[in-house]
Amino acid sequence: MRVNLPEVLAEVTHQSDRYEAALVANDVAVLDELFWDSPYTLRYGATENLYGYASIQAFRAGRSPQGLARTTLRREITTYGHDAATVNIEFQRMGQSATGRQSQTWVRTEAGWRVVAAHVSWLG
Repeated sequence: MRVNLPEVLAEVTHQSDRYEAALVANDVAVLDELFWDSPYTLRYGATENLYGYASIQAFRAGRSPQGLARTTLRREITTYGHDAATVNIEFQRMGQSATGRQSQTWVRTEAGWRVVAAHVSWLG
């Protein structure tokens, strides 16, 4: 397995950039697009555990667009071969001092790169 093939790293970086822009803009259509449409997809949020694409989609549809702006402190992207990657971000929400962490597992599907698992948490 080859790690961080330049062309694969560029593809995942592009999708991660799209995700981040959609997240802070609350562009639910793009966020929905970037998660794998499967009952196996999961997202552990800061206050919720979501199992399956339908649960994640419902959460996004009902989420307030307020307070989503954030600054990325660090982002680590690692690709594994041609079809798998992880994206890990440290961030701070505007006006908050706590550091948040976001981990995503991305897989190349027939529809393109999709998040298959995600986790958001806060440091103390």
